[in-house]
Amino acid sequence: MDIDKEIDTSGLNCPLPILKAKKALTDMHSGQLLKVVSTDAGSLRDFQAFAKQTGNELVHQETSGEEFVHVLRRR
Repeated sequence: MDIDKEIDTSGLNCPLPILKAKKALTDMHSGQLLKVVSTDAGSLRDFQAFAKQTGNELVHQETSGEEFVHVLRRR
């Protein structure tokens, strides 16, 4: 998977990971991939809801220890 942009929101709680992702996506082109690393357990459901609301595709989610990784495709 070729990631076009990556942001680290470790240590931030809702809604900051979503807000930072939203800002990052505005600077990206359609079809590009954004990887977001978070330590907020609530980010799993937050990013699922965010993708549905915005039309961006949630391509991948995984939990790795204390980190939650989300990959979004810009609509």
